[in-house]
Amino acid sequence: MFRTDKNKFYIVSKDILPEAILKTAMVKELLAKKEAETVNEAVEKVGISRSAFYKYRDGVFPFYEASKEKIVTFTITMEDRSGILSKCLNQIALVRGNILTINQGIPLQGVAYATVSIETRDLISNIEDLLEDLYKIPGVMKVEIIGQS
Repeated sequence: MFRTDKNKFYIVSKDILPEAILKTAMVKELLAKKEAETVNEAVEKVGISRSAFYKYRDGVFPFYEASKEKIVTFTITMEDRSGILSKCLNQIALVRGNILTINQGIPLQGVAYATVSIETRDLISNIEDLLEDLYKIPGVMKVEIIGQS
């Protein structure tokens, strides 16, 4: 059977993307946020042609769209202090993340690690914002996505 890679995706840093693809993503964001009413208005704001937008529009989308209605697993590295993990879990619950699993290791040298898997179907925030909010919790040292399905 012939296999095609048409539905294969990559996570790529925006720093290496061509300008036309970045601007296409910006147009889609303007339209989604209702900061532009039409494609014409949005492409004029970011300085891209309509033809370039239509060429790339179906192939570029923000990471949080790819993680909607998925299971996302991430690690939280935190100081070994009482209450930090609880605050992280409360933050996840606040944005309606459905926690599926929590695995916590034994703290070593004052540092604790937890791996959390959440279902994102009912998330009222995007996953990037959630991870940023977790990172802002005092005592959280690092938050990193390790997988999604």
